[in-house]
Amino acid sequence: MSSEASKYVKFGAVTVLILISLGYLAYTGVEDSKSYYVTIKELKTMGDGAYSKRLRVAGNVVPGSIKRSGTHVDFLLKEENLTLPVSYNGTEAPPDTFKDDSQALAEGSFGRDGVFHAKQLQAKCASKYAPQPGQPGAEPAGDAGKSMTQVQGSGSSGMAN
Repeated sequence: MSSEASKYVKFGAVTVLILISLGYLAYTGVEDSKSYYVTIKELKTMGDGAYSKRLRVAGNVVPGSIKRSGTHVDFLLKEENLTLPVSYNGTEAPPDTFKDDSQALAEGSFGRDGVFHAKQLQAKCASKYAPQPGQPGAEPAGDAGKSMTQVQGSGSSGMAN
């Protein structure tokens, strides 16, 4: 083989090796970042599959169950009549909206000890952002439970004579 042909073979081999390496890194990156959303009921029925996957579980924080120590927080999530102990040990403190009766979403893994070990924690408190009665955006007191067409239909037609 000539030296010119051997240069092309080496270049092709290096190119193939780089492409295979990039494909492997992309595949493992996607696998590591993939998480499955499950309910507490589904989590308890998953068996051994629950211990090897990255999971997301949502529920309401049980009042009085929050125990804080710096950025580490232990609490209970409740969904219907089932509870799940959660241990959050993230790099950031839990959000300000994380409190009793708030809705929380924990992302992490389920341990063989029966505790969900969360690396990320999200919380929302819907009542905090809902408009209070009498504020702009709130429904008028007498029209609660009516649709917009029912409200419009109960007053004047809105057309001038």
